Amino acid sequence: MNEAKAMQSPPRATEAHPWSRYVAMGDSFTEGIGDPDPTSPGGFRGWADRVAEELGRGQADFAYANLAVRGRLLQQIVDQQLAPCLALKPDLITLSAGGNDLIRPGGDPDALAEKLDSVVQILAMGGATVVLFNGPDTGSSVLGRIRSKVAIYNENLRTVAARHDAIIADMWSLKQLNDPQMWDEDRLHFSPLGHHTIAAMVLESLNVDHTLEPLRPKPLPARTWRTARSEDLVWAREYFVPWVVRRLRHRSSGDGITAKRPTPGPVFGPGVPLGSGEGPLGTTDARR
Repeated sequence: MNEAKAMQSPPRATEAHPWSRYVAMGDSFTEGIGDPDPTSPGGFRGWADRVAEELGRGQADFAYANLAVRGRLLQQIVDQQLAPCLALKPDLITLSAGGNDLIRPGGDPDALAEKLDSVVQILAMGGATVVLFNGPDTGSSVLGRIRSKVAIYNENLRTVAARHDAIIADMWSLKQLNDPQMWDEDRLHFSPLGHHTIAAMVLESLNVDHTLEPLRPKPLPARTWRTARSEDLVWAREYFVPWVVRRLRHRSSGDGITAKRPTPGPVFGPGVPLGSGEGPLGTTDARR
């Protein structure tokens, strides 16, 4: 297979796109943690919901399911989400996995990519468009210590994408994510602004016209050393220490959590009237 050809973007859709059934797989990033919305299933919106809202705009037969659960490792995503995804017969799949593995001691970017390669092969066999996410540049974040592992994993993902005609949603090149306002207060997940920015990037990777306007966040006011140190201590107490304790006890933030959208259905985002579209796949009742 010609690698350059495999990495080409799909044809631009000016009025419509070819997808009608979208399934999102992954962990807290895809679940939408950091982007709270009490009106959304599970209480979070996130980039995947925002992408689905745009894809569903003006397409009455569009259906979307989100199988992602916070805290999941790559093997857990494969074990718990691969079969349900295939059963839904999607023609568009997004998969973000491996991040939770990389931040753990011993996380091997080469072994993770090798495992992911077989998963992408299975997902692509049915003809679905598969979108993979590489990791953001963590150099300026609290995850700076794993920057080299993320970079290696990203290069491996490009090879996987080329092998299976998948599309890369390029988080590493999305330099807007270096702005602190793109991140949630826990510094591990993205803020609503971050999720919004990522959603626009995904749609552009798919060459889909959208209505998401780029936002230019105002620069944060200069902080004194004392203020910054105080905020670091609060963050460590409320977020970092509990995270370490969960890892030592072999527990996950996703324990007891189920997928927020296990059944595909229409998405009622901004500009989509209530009652439009079909109900969950296999039914004829409109979802209200």
